[in-house]
Amino acid sequence: PTSAQVSAVPHSGRFCYTLDNDLLSPEQRQFYEDNGYLLIKNLVSDEDIERFRKEFTRICKREVKPPGVMIMKDESLRSQFGQSEKVVNKVQDFQEDEELFRYCTLPEILKYVECFTGPNIMAMHTMLINKLPDSEQQTFLHPMHQDLHYFPFRPASRIVCAWTAMERAHQDNGCLLVQPGTHKTALKPHGYPELQGKTNKLFHGLLDEDEKIPKVHLVMEKGDTVFFHPLLIHGSGINRTSGFRKSISCHFASSECHYIDVKNTTQEHLEKELQEMVSKKYNATSVELKDIWNFRARLVQGERINL
Repeated sequence: PTSAQVSAVPHSGRFCYTLDNDLLSPEQRQFYEDNGYLLIKNLVSDEDIERFRKEFTRICKREVKPPGVMIMKDESLRSQFGQSEKVVNKVQDFQEDEELFRYCTLPEILKYVECFTGPNIMAMHTMLINKLPDSEQQTFLHPMHQDLHYFPFRPASRIVCAWTAMERAHQDNGCLLVQPGTHKTALKPHGYPELQGKTNKLFHGLLDEDEKIPKVHLVMEKGDTVFFHPLLIHGSGINRTSGFRKSISCHFASSECHYIDVKNTTQEHLEKELQEMVSKKYNATSVELKDIWNFRARLVQGERINL
C-alpha cells in the first residue's frame, strides 16, 4: 500500500490540480491539469541567480555554516579531499541560510506557487543541486522518481515544486526528464536502483519503471522555472559536459496540509533511513519523522496552520 490515495478538490468544475487565480491563463491551467508541470520562462533574475551561486560557493568552502544544512558529496568522489563545487552535488535544507532562502520568498515565485497551494504557504524542502560532470565509472544521474515518496504530508494536490535553472539546462548536461500525465497515478514503490557505480544517499528511484511512457526533456534557459506536481514521475540524466549544471528548488505546501503516518506503507523504509541519518548527525536518540519536517519547514506567506 502507499501512504494515501491521491485526492484533489475540483475547482471551477474542471480543474483538480490548480486553484482559481488571476495569474494563470485557462490554457496554462489546462496544461498543468493534463501534464503535471508548467514551465515559466525567464522568471528569476540573473542578479538573484548570481547571489545564489556565490552563497553556494561560500557554503562549499565552509566560509558559512548555516545550521541544519546538509552538504551532500557524490559517493564516488568521497575519497577525494576537499570541500568544493567539484565534489559537492547538493546543498539541502538551506532554510536557515538567509541568502539562499531568499529564493523561497521571491514574489515572482510565490505568486505562481499560490495558484497551487492557496495563500498559506510553507517552504518544506530546499535544495541547490550541482550536477557534476560525469565519466564512465560514475553515476550522477537521478533515477526516475516521484517526490511525494519523500513527503509525509497530504493532500498531494496542495504541494508544488518550483525548480529554477541557474544556467542553461539541456540534454547534454543532464536536464530534467518528465513523464507528462503521471501526476494522475498513485504513489509507486521506490528504492535504490541497482546501478554499477555507487548510489548517492537518498537518491531513490522507481522500482518498476514503465519504459513505454514517453519522456520529455525540459530544456531550460537560465532563470526559467518549472512548477510540478509531487506525483509527476521525473528524473535527470547524466552531465556529459565538462561544466557544472546548477539549479535551485523548493517544495512548497499549503500550511493546511496534514501529516500522515507512513508505518506499513511504501515510505516506511525511507523514514528509517532519514531517522538514522539525523540521529547520527545530531547524536539524537529518538527522532520522529514529523520532527524532521517541522525543523525543515518555514512559513513564507500567510498563516501557519497544520504543518
